[in-house]
Amino acid sequence: MIHLGEYNTLEILRDTEPGLFLGDGDQDEVLLPNRYVPETFEIGDQLEVFVYLDNEERPVATTDQPYIKKGDFAVLRCNQVTKFGAFLDWGLVKELFCPFKEQAFKMKAGGWYLVYCYLDEDTQRLVASSKTNRFLDNKELTVSQFDEVDLIVSHPSEIGMNVIVNKRHLGLVFKDDIYKDISVGDRLKGIVKKVRRDNKLDISLSQIGYRNIEPSAAFILEVLKDNSGFLPLHDKSSPEVIKEQLQMSKKSFKKAIGSLYKDRLISIDANGITLIK
Repeated sequence: MIHLGEYNTLEILRDTEPGLFLGDGDQDEVLLPNRYVPETFEIGDQLEVFVYLDNEERPVATTDQPYIKKGDFAVLRCNQVTKFGAFLDWGLVKELFCPFKEQAFKMKAGGWYLVYCYLDEDTQRLVASSKTNRFLDNKELTVSQFDEVDLIVSHPSEIGMNVIVNKRHLGLVFKDDIYKDISVGDRLKGIVKKVRRDNKLDISLSQIGYRNIEPSAAFILEVLKDNSGFLPLHDKSSPEVIKEQLQMSKKSFKKAIGSLYKDRLISIDANGITLIK
């Protein structure tokens, strides 16, 4: 089956006046117009091509590489707006259509917008949507705390910057964790800093120094952060107090703070432990 909006590896079936006809071995064929035909080829050769609909709504192949494909996000320039919707430059001859109903904010010619590309089931056309959040789902997460993830910067909020996580989930980088200039559409690496009870994801843009240490140590660091960087606990604290405050044994607690102290992430004194900033 030949897939619209994706790269397909197809076999050259025959050479015709308008171009090469390519097939997938299942009797599906698509035209590769002359402008994309390689200088040398033989019938039976395999070509990797991108397939989309031309101006006549017919499947057509191209060797050009679009800026976005089906199921992906990208920042695209709006070339024009008509009474039907906006038309975006995605690097191919035919522009990518974004209907008015799929625009989070009304697009303007010359503007740049983060969009998602999908195949409209009703029209079987590739279209864009700047309502990117509706293509993300945090109900069933595929990531865990301290996982390294791929990020696409989505849109700002009052408390930070929303990011798309692994092209599947929505996450948030808080202002205090943003140490460099980032813009909508930037692709970055990040770390899942925290998974909240409602499955919201807190993301860090920098490597978390403690992400590879034991879970008890990581948990203590999170509790320290939630308590202004200080806990009135130390290696002389009673097992009962430690269990009450941290739900862990004194043995686990001592091992964890020992690891954190060794890594210079905390200081320990007679009053308790303090997070080193």
